Amino acid sequence: MSDAREPIIVEFPLRGEWYAPNTPGTKIPSHGTNKFGSRYAYDFIQVDWERKGWPGYRVSLAQYLLFGVPLDEYYCWGQDIYAPCDGIIVQAEDGYKERTRTKLISDMSSAFKHAHYFDPKKDDIQSVAGNYIIIKCADNVYAGLVHLQTGSIQVSVDERVKKGELIGRVGHSGNSFSPHLHIQFMDSSDISSAKGLPFAFEQFERFKNRKWEKVYNGIPTNKDRIRFQKQ
Repeated sequence: MSDAREPIIVEFPLRGEWYAPNTPGTKIPSHGTNKFGSRYAYDFIQVDWERKGWPGYRVSLAQYLLFGVPLDEYYCWGQDIYAPCDGIIVQAEDGYKERTRTKLISDMSSAFKHAHYFDPKKDDIQSVAGNYIIIKCADNVYAGLVHLQTGSIQVSVDERVKKGELIGRVGHSGNSFSPHLHIQFMDSSDISSAKGLPFAFEQFERFKNRKWEKVYNGIPTNKDRIRFQKQ
């Protein structure tokens, strides 16, 4: 597939400081696969920049590895998510339960199973996406925001939304290693068969040389500390 298409420009869907461990700014496909419309997808988490390894949780590494981490010990769990574009809600699926804590081995096993054995003809896409929202932003342009917190979705099908409108909260539902927002743009509303579309963020700030600098129409890498606050 050619990457010649110009990226769609959208608003950053979160507020405050974030980090993207998986991003098309570092590699394409960003998640190692073109399946599920994820070629240009981003994952966003919040981390402690002062701790070694930039952990996304408040507990020790030993607790994470041995016992797992309750969801409310993750910095980003429950953070607000905002519409990245004007559009119409075409899917809004809630009610998929989150696992109450992360567990490294079982979460890795689940991810492997879904990556290799998911069958769109018989398997529920929510086993991969969890709670999710799909917005039709333009003809053949759909935003997918997935792994949302159970019970947090604020919109319903056929509702019109404006860019920057609150639509849900960051969660750990579906095929998720830890609480995070996975966002992607696609050529179809069907996650199981859609092709991913490249997109960039119209504005955010990047921490570089000990100061914040504005970035326009940018794609963060997995080395960037970024933030966004809507004016």
